[in-house]
Amino acid sequence: MTSVEPDERPQTPEHQRLLDSPEDGDPWRAWGPYVSGRQWGTVREDYSADGDAWSFFPFDHASKRTYRWGEDGIAGLCDRYGFLNLAIAMWNGQDDRLKERYFGLTNGEGNHGEDVKEYWWHLDATPTHSWAQHLYRYPQRAFPYAVLRSENAARGYDVPEFQLADTGVLDEDRFFDVVTTHAKADVGDVLVTYEATNRGPEAAPLDLVPQLWFRNTWAWGRDTRTPVIEVVGDAPDGTVLLRATHAHIGVVELVAEGAPEVLVCDNETNVPACFGAGESLSPYPKNAVEAAIVGGDRSLLSPDGRGTKVGLRYRFDAVAPGETVRIRLRLRDDAWEPGRSTAAAPAVIQDSATPASAPPPGTPGDPGPLGAGLGDDFEDVLALRRREADDFYASVIPGQVTDDERLVARRAFAGLNWGKQLYRYNVREWLEGDPAGPPPPESRKAKEPYGRNTSWTHVALADVVSMPDEWEYPWFAAWDLAFHTVAIAHMDPAFAKNQLLLMVREWAQHPNGQLPAYEWSFGDVNPPVHAWAAWQVYVLDGSRDQAFLIKVFTKLLFNFSWWLNRKDSDGSNLFEGGFLGMDNISVFDRSREVPAGWRLEQSDATSWMAFTCLQMLRIALELSRVDRAWDGLATTFLEHFFSIADAMEYFGTDGVSLWNEEDGFFYDMLVDPEGKAHPVRVRSLVGLLPLIAVAEVPSWSFDELTDFAARLRWSQERRPELTDALLHTQDGDGSHYTLTPVPRPRIEALLRRLFDEGEFLAPHGIRSLSAAYRGGQSLDLGETSVHIQYDPGESSTGMFGGNSNWRGPIWFPTNVLILDALLTFADSADGDIRVEFPTGSGTQVSLEEAAYGIRDRLISLFRAGAGGRRPGTPREHPSGPLWDAHPTFSEHFNGDTGVGLGATHQTGWTALVAHLICTTPQDLQKEIDS
Repeated sequence: MTSVEPDERPQTPEHQRLLDSPEDGDPWRAWGPYVSGRQWGTVREDYSADGDAWSFFPFDHASKRTYRWGEDGIAGLCDRYGFLNLAIAMWNGQDDRLKERYFGLTNGEGNHGEDVKEYWWHLDATPTHSWAQHLYRYPQRAFPYAVLRSENAARGYDVPEFQLADTGVLDEDRFFDVVTTHAKADVGDVLVTYEATNRGPEAAPLDLVPQLWFRNTWAWGRDTRTPVIEVVGDAPDGTVLLRATHAHIGVVELVAEGAPEVLVCDNETNVPACFGAGESLSPYPKNAVEAAIVGGDRSLLSPDGRGTKVGLRYRFDAVAPGETVRIRLRLRDDAWEPGRSTAAAPAVIQDSATPASAPPPGTPGDPGPLGAGLGDDFEDVLALRRREADDFYASVIPGQVTDDERLVARRAFAGLNWGKQLYRYNVREWLEGDPAGPPPPESRKAKEPYGRNTSWTHVALADVVSMPDEWEYPWFAAWDLAFHTVAIAHMDPAFAKNQLLLMVREWAQHPNGQLPAYEWSFGDVNPPVHAWAAWQVYVLDGSRDQAFLIKVFTKLLFNFSWWLNRKDSDGSNLFEGGFLGMDNISVFDRSREVPAGWRLEQSDATSWMAFTCLQMLRIALELSRVDRAWDGLATTFLEHFFSIADAMEYFGTDGVSLWNEEDGFFYDMLVDPEGKAHPVRVRSLVGLLPLIAVAEVPSWSFDELTDFAARLRWSQERRPELTDALLHTQDGDGSHYTLTPVPRPRIEALLRRLFDEGEFLAPHGIRSLSAAYRGGQSLDLGETSVHIQYDPGESSTGMFGGNSNWRGPIWFPTNVLILDALLTFADSADGDIRVEFPTGSGTQVSLEEAAYGIRDRLISLFRAGAGGRRPGTPREHPSGPLWDAHPTFSEHFNGDTGVGLGATHQTGWTALVAHLICTTPQDLQKEIDS
């Protein structure tokens, strides 16, 4: 991967804004699309006795019941702390409720787990949120909530999910495309437009209802200060003016053009509507706007124009076919200075022919003081920010890629930026309950696994965090987030670094060193990929920020110790991670179904630790270049790596290896109470992951690092049986080495499996389970017979809820790790490794060429075919120009066809496609010795 020197940094206005605002709380990041796509059904909102988060706060309560920890909405905008929120709501005249949030099924309602039943796309976004666009597809017929629930409830695991398009409500393109645009004229000055286009064949009615509301922070007994939104009146240009006043963020004003109907209420729970009895804290509850528009009941609206939630109703009685209706708003806070020129670019980025004192060409004028209306510069600002976004991404995405690939990468970056969400969760307060609420049930305080997160009371987060998916996974996951940062680093390295550091801060990382997995169980175990991601981000940022490496490395030392102390129960240097994020990849639940008295020595857990050792070694070597004090830690990780590699080869009293010579594959081992090992003979990613544990030792380390070089040479002399298999010279003088626990013959055996289209090599990547098990495979483990079969698409079992399948599909993050390893092997062997690609084809290529072949297959998931449709588009998305124009980013992909599966907005780790597009094949060879 090519490092970027400081003087090579692109100089566009967006780059300058990034330099001016590197931290989350900095001015250009103060407002963003941080509103969650779903807050209901989350652990944070669950105060039940049984931990059933989906049932405790269901979708049907969301419009009437106040959230405790966050908010949700469609294409939402909020301040960095989530106090004040703005989002679009809609009504088509047919629905039984206002469309304020995305609808989906809970884990128990879906035949393949939780599943969102809506269509939307992140069209564009810059990392400072100076420009952003979002498209939501809203049916003109009544939204079929009941049908979606009942039909999916009747389906089993052997049938695809029943989706919105399957109901017929979108036939004949009878929907509105609603585009939300955010454009910042300056810090604290955000222009917002909502445009709705009728795609159907007939005129149709539509209400567009922007809603401005405060998150309820006053009803819980911890801070009783209540903010207020008031209708100030009409501005000079005929617009409506709302003023929101809050003790923390100050005064914020919203200007809305035209003459919308102003509907005011409070963000308070309608207790009788939710629970059948009781009294609400306000007579003007949260659902008053919905009741007035949908039910014609205006009795719940505040009569004095003051409250904590306001809806602005724009009614269009008949939008003609093909017609677009548009409304404009402007939100400004008191951080914006009246009289200051808006959108002015810093002098450093001006054209050399432009005087420093003059504004850049096209800079809009001053819109005037607060309350002055929308301003004459509104359209100029929109046009300018769009051009700046184009300039920014022209410098981020290489010029040699195709237009289609450029679109895919830009949409991936857009999803990452829209996927930033404010994540608030104080576990101690959550477990204790609030002073104004009922005491929590005693069951909540039980030790895990019966209680939830009771050993994580130090977690206290109120941060903008990159989420895996804004609806299905509106909470961070440690290993997902690590992959996100690699793609993010191409456009916003400061945010990428801050995200990695957040996971190792004292209010996230456990005092024992464990990283928090995900809110359903912070104590579960995700693969240790943080060090790998930190190195990738460091290199993408120009290999210049050693301070970042030191910060993350020193905290990861604690995490490494946790793995040694907690996940190597017998000190064998083989590890038992359990779940490890790959859900149902094994024949049983590796966290909970290991027979009593037995232990599971995991090939993948051990491989992850060998991999992590080498990533930590690589960081220590880099830091030792500027401070020799790190030399000894490089030696430490070298020794740990040797010990793990040795254990993979030989462990137990009967000298068992994780490697099975007969099959040419690595397997998990179940060890019975007598110490006898039983291989779990299933060929899956579990057995391929030893390949990712590979790193080159740079030649300069032998001359500059006395401790590390001495120990390496000592090992060669005293332990040749180990180092002969682990160290591979690249050049004749023996000064360049590659560390790997997989000797050359085993590498070749694994590659034959990997490149076999009958096993792992799919048309669009690498499968997670060998396709050789299409007919199923039964294993006898002790007295138990277990079964597994290749499922290229959705899971055919309910293990882990049935919503995630690792028994055949293609998963982007593990594919990228394997691709990375193959290029390292190819580089270290200096072209010496040649393989048959695909296996059995008779075609011999270099390992480098084979790696590029896998890269191309992964990217091909997103390339438009001859008819416009992309292989990775989910089954339920109709074909045609209105659909094919929009790439989707699925959670995983069918192992045979590439069709997208699972979450459909996974511009978390699936955004790694942008990483592949933005790095040329040559760049993908990350040479440590630069």
